[in-house]
Amino acid sequence: MLEPILTSTSSERVLIFIAARGEGYLREMAAFYDTAPAPLLKQLEKLENGGVLFSRLAGRTRLYGFNPRYPFLVELKALLDKALTFYPEDERAGLLDNRRRPRRKGKPV
Repeated sequence: MLEPILTSTSSERVLIFIAARGEGYLREMAAFYDTAPAPLLKQLEKLENGGVLFSRLAGRTRLYGFNPRYPFLVELKALLDKALTFYPEDERAGLLDNRRRPRRKGKPV
């Protein structure tokens, strides 16, 4: 949907994923979109070098999130939130489901 503005599908995927979940890591994004990690990594590095994203290490995992010092962050988040409303319901629900821990053993579904 934002591909004409952002020039690539990978860039749109990275930004939408981080907008929906707050932060994420490369393998998580690649698994969600069922794609190779290489094009997503290229976009993550490009956006980080441009100051849009920042990264930090959590153990051996590099987490990416929006750079709070990016001057157009409010406008970018508003655009991404608006774009997210036009995604299909199942994809939007998958993006917004930010479950990180396993379910407790014996807990009812």
